[in-house]
Amino acid sequence: MPPSNPDPTDAELVDSFPYVQVDHDTKHFYRGWLERRLLVNRCGDCGHWHHPPKPVCPQCLSGSLEPTEVSGRGVIHLSMLLHQGPRAPGVDYVAGPHPVVTVELEEQAALRITTTLVDGPEAAAIGTPVELTWIERHGSPFPAFRTRGS
Repeated sequence: MPPSNPDPTDAELVDSFPYVQVDHDTKHFYRGWLERRLLVNRCGDCGHWHHPPKPVCPQCLSGSLEPTEVSGRGVIHLSMLLHQGPRAPGVDYVAGPHPVVTVELEEQAALRITTTLVDGPEAAAIGTPVELTWIERHGSPFPAFRTRGS
């Protein structure tokens, strides 16, 4: 269950997301989830965005990283239809395949996030414009995408 505290401790943050490894490099990313904000590291020196979070900028090796909110808009770069997998709330593999997409965000070429597409498998075409939405997983906010205008 997400903490009611608007500024959770690191321990409360870890408790909110027991199914992922929250560490020093990823804590800002997951803190953003509690606020329903998608935060991606951006280098304070060269301006390069990168995901997943790393301790240094992969472009210039600077440690000057700022978790920065992204627009949540992009296009589907990769599409997968899962027919089985670990149980996740709201995922029914019996009803049909579960769409998972990698979205290239509009902030920068090759800046990509992989997660659920809420519109169903028929909407998971490569090149489809999408936008960020939020669902609940294991009692905590979870970023997902939906086609724009849906």
